[in-house]
Amino acid sequence: MTTETPVEEMSFETAMQELERVVDQLERGDVALDASISLYERGAALKKRCEDELKRAEEKVAAITLDANGQPTGTQPLDAG
Repeated sequence: MTTETPVEEMSFETAMQELERVVDQLERGDVALDASISLYERGAALKKRCEDELKRAEEKVAAITLDANGQPTGTQPLDAG
């Protein structure tokens, strides 16, 4: 049995790659029922991790402030808007 990296420790890219592998395995349909359920649960956790990381990145981008010329000048607190 392999040791799986905890989903909460994965980068977005790693979680997305593993999610793609999980989906591929499930789509092939050659996995036993119990293994399919475990894969589905792992896939759901990976999907949530990717969504959370994307949301965090979007919030960072939204916090970038621009000057009159459209150049980045820094960031503003996320709750300032």
